[in-house]
Amino acid sequence: MTDKSQLARDGLMPDSDAASRKAARRRKSTPASVPAIRRGDALDVADLPSYGFGTRSLMWWGTAGMSTIEGVGFALMIVVYFYLKNRSLVWPNEGGPPDLLWGSVNVVLACVSAIPNIFAEKAANDEDLHKVRLWLVVFVIFGLALLGVRWLELNAMNVRWDASAYGSAVWVLLGLHTFNLVTNYADSLVVAAVMFKQPVDGKRFVDVAENAGYWWFIVLTWIPIYAVVYWGPRF
Repeated sequence: MTDKSQLARDGLMPDSDAASRKAARRRKSTPASVPAIRRGDALDVADLPSYGFGTRSLMWWGTAGMSTIEGVGFALMIVVYFYLKNRSLVWPNEGGPPDLLWGSVNVVLACVSAIPNIFAEKAANDEDLHKVRLWLVVFVIFGLALLGVRWLELNAMNVRWDASAYGSAVWVLLGLHTFNLVTNYADSLVVAAVMFKQPVDGKRFVDVAENAGYWWFIVLTWIPIYAVVYWGPRF
């Protein structure tokens, strides 16, 4: 009996293993834009891609859900802040308002960091590896600067976290946002390191895009938190 693999090598019979490997490579390199093919009563999903961007990605839905939960947490904490303020005859009821310098520097840095974030996300959607690497490096530098300024912020709050209701409120707000900032920066470092490791498949570009999406949440939530923490005690 003639060996099937020999026939495949001779071109007399298709190599099913080679075809499977080729199909797998095609699926890994094709974004979610190919519909399933109906064959009679069945759907042929052999050519469906293994990843997709935006709402086609499960990670996008997970990030959106997590951002919603955390956003509600921030909103509740802001409500608590103003509730305590309205119940107090003097606000701040311990210490003084935080110094404006470092908080203002941080909000400007956060807004400017959106620029490399935009370009990194666009490059990821275009699957342009060179530009993804470039803008991730720029983004990581901005993130490090934000962490450094945040440390200076925490040392210029002019109140301890356990000194009063005011101190607890502002430290919880800053603490929650700092936690998100630190964890997303760590995630950004991991994503950047992976993009410099060969080979890079399509799913890694999705990681970059979703990481960029979560950074928007961090930037946009910092603006109202900054207003509450730094300007709330002054009005």
